[in-house]
Amino acid sequence: MKCDVRKYFPSIDHQILKDLLARAVKCRPTLDLAARIIDASNTQEEAVVYFPGDDLFTPFERRRGLPLGNQTSQFFANVYLDPLDQAVNRQLCPDLYARYVDDFVLFGDSQEYLAESRRRIEDELCRLRLQMHPGKSRVYRTADGFTFLGWRIFPEHTRLVRGNVVRFRRRLRSLAAQYARGAVGWDRIHPRVRAWIAHAEHGDTWRLREQIFQEFVLRRCGRHLNWGRA
Repeated sequence: MKCDVRKYFPSIDHQILKDLLARAVKCRPTLDLAARIIDASNTQEEAVVYFPGDDLFTPFERRRGLPLGNQTSQFFANVYLDPLDQAVNRQLCPDLYARYVDDFVLFGDSQEYLAESRRRIEDELCRLRLQMHPGKSRVYRTADGFTFLGWRIFPEHTRLVRGNVVRFRRRLRSLAAQYARGAVGWDRIHPRVRAWIAHAEHGDTWRLREQIFQEFVLRRCGRHLNWGRA
């Protein structure tokens, strides 16, 4: 079962987050600094949702939302879902459970077990004033593969999703054109290419990488650099 939290960062409740941080961190100056960062968060995408016990004004009285991209937001986002991790591992005891921020997968041997797990996960998310994303949460047959964190995962191999490959080809094409004009040098191109290779190496992508780098040659002023065969 692959799951996603609906509007996760805009929905993070400030008071719940502070309470969870206080359980994990005992240094008062650190908690005070964290509270200042949380309180200074700019208004995020609107996420007005009512939960059990709310009155008409509750969603508007409780401050919520963390900005995307901040290093602190990534840390806070992981702390916020720690109660979910604990509940899944201790109560549901799945064959395997993995979470990255608000994307998580849970493995089981039957659809009945996964359906019950989903109900209990939704209850736990509700206590955190969160909702599961209805369109991005579903059950898959492991043999058919599933997409997770930019990878298409199968029992015996892992592939990059098509969108990642398409974007990288476009980036290489643009870099090759800029190199030909003299707008960028190899010193700027090389780290970008190596960064993508380091990511791609986590899956079964040897043939894909060989094919891509055979396609692109850098030419300028009568000389060329290439990643594969010209």
